[in-house]
Amino acid sequence: MARKKVLITVTTYPLPSRSYDELVCTAGFLENGDWIRIYPVPLSFLIDLKGSGKLNKVKYTWIELDLNKRKDDFRPESYSPINYDFQDIILGDKLNTKENWAYRKDICLNKVYTNKTKLIEDSKEPKNISLATFKPTKVIGMTIENDEREWKDEWIELRKQGSLFDIVKPVETIIPKLPYKFYYRFLDDEGVESKLMLEDWEIGALYWNCLKNADGNENIALKKVREQYEENFIKNKDLYLFLGTTKEWHRRRATNPFVIIGVFYPKIELQGKLF
Repeated sequence: MARKKVLITVTTYPLPSRSYDELVCTAGFLENGDWIRIYPVPLSFLIDLKGSGKLNKVKYTWIELDLNKRKDDFRPESYSPINYDFQDIILGDKLNTKENWAYRKDICLNKVYTNKTKLIEDSKEPKNISLATFKPTKVIGMTIENDEREWKDEWIELRKQGSLFDIVKPVETIIPKLPYKFYYRFLDDEGVESKLMLEDWEIGALYWNCLKNADGNENIALKKVREQYEENFIKNKDLYLFLGTTKEWHRRRATNPFVIIGVFYPKIELQGKLF
């Protein structure tokens, strides 16, 4: 058992087709810049399940809690909370975005991959890297694909497994099924292209907010999502991608077991500024 201080930077949109433990990927950085994954984390800690259903504002907040290395997970970054009720947790400072995310950069950009081959090689034995910060040489664009519109029966099975859902309302009504899948296509430093799914909570929340503002018009909502992630992020931001694996696909040694679990987007800094 060890007391650890963690900067939470990643919360993914819940996917009930995954195992109970990995329903939501919650990850961040230790003080030395190393990645860490914490699971299971009760949804009530991450999401206001009894109220608005919105993500609680723990992102880029330091937390302290007691953690154990998971013995059932070969991935070195994976830990589980000692106290699942999170009664031992201490919420610390939230890192702001002053000086173009300077405080966040100090923690999040200690080790950055730029090469897909190198990342995939490090994801294999003996390193088994499963969380990484990746800097694309170029983000080509976003792809949006249709998906199933209703949750299937996975929620029913998950409810039988424990007290993850400390809620009154049915979780399906609080966390609606995203009817689309969102992908980024990007190049590494050797021009190798990747197409990875965006699973960050933020993109799901953005879609639902845009749909509400568009009075239910999905075309307008998708246009607004594309404006943010393609027009704004790609053109105006210095994009880094937070990548992560699921235990299942990593164990199977998939060709590329990673998905995008978060986007880091400070502004592009102009070179050669005059002072």
